[in-house]
Amino acid sequence: MNQLLFLILFPFLAAVFMLLAPNEKARRGAGYVAAFIILAVSVYLLSTNFGEPTGYFDVRPELVDEAILAGEGLMALYIIYKSITFKKYYPLALILTQSAILVYLEINKPNANLPYNLFLDRLSLIMALIIGITGGLTCIYAFGYMRTFHERHKEVKDRTNVFFFVIFAFLSAMFGLVFSNNILWVYFFWEVTTLCSFVLIGYTKSHEAIHNAFSALTMNLLGSLAFALAILYLSTMENPVFGLDQIIFMNKAIVLLPVVLIGFAGLTKSAQMPFSSWLVGAMVAPTPVSALLHSSTMVKAGVYILVRFSPLYEGTASGEMLSLIGGITFLFASGIAVSQSNSKKVLAYSTIANLGLIVACAGVGTYEAVWAAILLIIFHSLAKCLLFLSVGTVEHRIGSRDIEDMTGLITRMPKNAVMMLIGIAGMFLAPFGMLISKWATMKAFIDSNPVLVGMVAFGSGITVFFWSKWMGKLIAVTRMHKVVEDKINTGEWAVLYTLTGLTISMCLVFPVVSHYYIEPYILEIYGKTAQLGQDNITIMLLMLAVVLLIPFSLLYYGKERKHLSPYMGGRTTTLDAKFAGSMGMQRELSLKNYYLEGIFGEHRVMSVGVPLSVLFIAIMFLFSWLQYAGVFT
Repeated sequence: MNQLLFLILFPFLAAVFMLLAPNEKARRGAGYVAAFIILAVSVYLLSTNFGEPTGYFDVRPELVDEAILAGEGLMALYIIYKSITFKKYYPLALILTQSAILVYLEINKPNANLPYNLFLDRLSLIMALIIGITGGLTCIYAFGYMRTFHERHKEVKDRTNVFFFVIFAFLSAMFGLVFSNNILWVYFFWEVTTLCSFVLIGYTKSHEAIHNAFSALTMNLLGSLAFALAILYLSTMENPVFGLDQIIFMNKAIVLLPVVLIGFAGLTKSAQMPFSSWLVGAMVAPTPVSALLHSSTMVKAGVYILVRFSPLYEGTASGEMLSLIGGITFLFASGIAVSQSNSKKVLAYSTIANLGLIVACAGVGTYEAVWAAILLIIFHSLAKCLLFLSVGTVEHRIGSRDIEDMTGLITRMPKNAVMMLIGIAGMFLAPFGMLISKWATMKAFIDSNPVLVGMVAFGSGITVFFWSKWMGKLIAVTRMHKVVEDKINTGEWAVLYTLTGLTISMCLVFPVVSHYYIEPYILEIYGKTAQLGQDNITIMLLMLAVVLLIPFSLLYYGKERKHLSPYMGGRTTTLDAKFAGSMGMQRELSLKNYYLEGIFGEHRVMSVGVPLSVLFIAIMFLFSWLQYAGVFT
């Protein structure tokens, strides 16, 4: 229990120091140490609980409950103040409604059966490791990044003390969320992540940043309201139950309605359609914020809670609707990514799409689907964190995040380009984990929902399109450019190298992770489990060895290397990519991707995806209400 409490409290104490540190040097030094400790303790927690069953821990709740109540009150007051200041009345109405529900619960405290407030099972262990590794590395990266950020953006007031306070508080809340067995505690930490994201998205205080921050706040508060209503429902039951470990083994007919309400909160938090716009808007924040939101915090909180309750969705009409929402999001968000040349938008829509796949697995709720969902969470976290941080470094060096401006990056930033190639390969090429996870997902869907199989197949085909376009630009033949990697911060390099190594090594060790952590968790919940055959593992390892030859070979430059001019169908072309055009004019060779905005443009796709997802959400609630009313079982 001490390790759990340490991971919840220590990041918050570090956050307070970040806020009060006397200068940037002290903040950076303490931040490096704190981030490393968080990372190390997360790994130590995993190693010391190797093969251990689920552990339950009792914390004296009186003082903690009072602190949580005070924290919820302070957060509500802050949101009310900001909403009134900027005349944003939707979040104001939502927070007032939530506050009224919480006050009612405090006045009419239910006599709930809750023997333990904290627990540690294998799913919590996996989530804690993701939070600790990707969160800790992102913090280390952020110190060098934010210094460069403010050097390039003089118009943005330097508030790095607030920035790092919120970043570390974010990690504290995520640890609290995944270790909490008390659903009231889960709700509190859930709200902390919402507030932290609001502050971070609006960091620059530009008009666009403030607008997008309130958009994220409104959508997540809508989900939080549904979460609060679920708790209210649970409190009015004849025998109130607030323990997560108790709820998932209860009769579906009794708890399906509150579980669907919590599922709706998960949809908003994980940016599923029709709520995906808030995560795209979050791209206005500095790159470390994007990496945190997409890899280890915020959106992962949404899919975590859905996976946690997925056994209750299995075999229900509401679960089918939830899986269709995820399937639609995966298919449509993948399509939108094709039309984007802004690299951070491509990463954002890719994140939304892959979260949709996890949501679809949670909605299906079978043991095979949950196994695939956990694999997706692991692999997506590592590869996407690597890509976001790599893009942030590239943007600072070339002054652009446009994919077209990354043409031939392999000659200008060879090390960074290779890391990006590995990160991109990790998202869609065999034998990297995302492709293996998609295979497992399709296998799980074949027996439950053939419609989802089609969505995954077509969506995966689209992802090959936009990822391969980006890879092509990175290794494209261009005129000679000078290398611009010489001024990258040592801390940034250390983080990027580590994430690259983890992305590769995870392909080697994930059979072990699956065997000792994922499969036992599935077995504990369902009484049976899924696994990857020995022959498939051998094939994957052989494919990994072959695939790695490609990016690493691009780093090799021998002394006798030759520079060959690009081939232009017989035209004379110079080494600097110029050729003789019509009338003897010198022209410069340029290549540009197709983005197919007329087919996959945001407005065009959203005009179909949003109404469909709204319809399925309405049907999901209708079915859960009908089952609650006893119309069908």
